[in-house]
Amino acid sequence: MENAAEQSTVVLKDEENVGAVQIADDVVAMIASLAATEVNGVSAMAGNISNELMSKVGVKKLTKGVRVAVSDDIVNIDLAVTMDYGYNIPATCQQVQTKVKNAIENMTGLTCETVNIRIAGVNMKKENK
Repeated sequence: MENAAEQSTVVLKDEENVGAVQIADDVVAMIASLAATEVNGVSAMAGNISNELMSKVGVKKLTKGVRVAVSDDIVNIDLAVTMDYGYNIPATCQQVQTKVKNAIENMTGLTCETVNIRIAGVNMKKENK
């Protein structure tokens, strides 16, 4: 079904030979980044600013802190994230892994084999009470 056209793209071929769809690795990385930062407890991707700030200033480069390896129809993801203080790291990481895996598989049709997470820091923001 899928073949690697080159290192930075994956080609999804239609069985009816109508045409082909190419998905750049950066697109897969962006999907992973957005899915990861939607989980409560993840403040940002490492080396990146938060999604809320990015949407306000229109920044489109969301792939910092994400490494993607695609081979045939198998995707392996490495994420570096900054967590919010007070969240259970193992439970939050499990939610991130599930959310990223599901997002990639649902949006691209590729199989996500691994989602490796590195905690790069903890955000110590103070909450207003």
